[in-house]
Amino acid sequence: MLRWYDGAVYRIGELAEIAMVSKRTIDYYTSIGLLKAERSKSNYRIYSDESLEDLKFIEECKSLHFPLDEIKRKLEMRKEKNIRASEVEKHVSSVTQLMKQLNSDLFDLIPILEKLDDEQKKKLTNNLSILRTALVKSLLNVTS
Repeated sequence: MLRWYDGAVYRIGELAEIAMVSKRTIDYYTSIGLLKAERSKSNYRIYSDESLEDLKFIEECKSLHFPLDEIKRKLEMRKEKNIRASEVEKHVSSVTQLMKQLNSDLFDLIPILEKLDDEQKKKLTNNLSILRTALVKSLLNVTS
């Protein structure tokens, strides 16, 4: 691994391996401006720890089915020092809509869960309970 004086630096293959994505994915994210790369003296693309964190965030957002333009907006908001209130309002509205959809999906799950045997039902409801607790903690952090 190459070293920069302000943190770790990774070549594309190292970054791909650490983040468990393909080099092609990193190429694509770089080409559309989601990830930033510098060039080494040997003309290798090199990525910082910040790029690694951005890549993890992108992959997390993708797992939640966010479109790439929304992910790009979220990344920009995370990095912006002076954020506009309208952007925050838009983001809160988006999160609120997602929460409404999740609530509806969970309501639809209730009759389906009732059809499972006790062991399956317990396993799935435990998983939901863990996630519910994490969500409540996050909401409490936001509102306090």
